[in-house]
Amino acid sequence: MVNKKTLEQLVDEVEQIRDELEVQMHLASADARDKWDELEKKLSHLRSRARTVGRAAGEAAGNVGDALDLLAHELKRGYEKIRGLV
Repeated sequence: MVNKKTLEQLVDEVEQIRDELEVQMHLASADARDKWDELEKKLSHLRSRARTVGRAAGEAAGNVGDALDLLAHELKRGYEKIRGLV
C-alpha cells in the first residue's frame, strides 16, 4: 500500500516534469499536443483524488491510494514520452 507522503512526492514529481514541458509545448507536434491534452485531464483527476485520499482514512483509502499511485506512474511515463517528442 502506498503511503500519503510517497503519493504526494510522486504527484510533485509528475507536476515538475509537466511544468518543464509546458514551456516547450507551443513548438510541439500535433501528436505531442494530443497526448498532452489527454495527460492534462488525467493529472486533474489525480490531483482531485489525491486530495480526497489525503483526507480519508482506513483500508478503502489505501486501495484508492494504490490506484492513484498507478495513475501517477502512468502520467509520469506519459510526460516523459512527450519530453522525448519535443
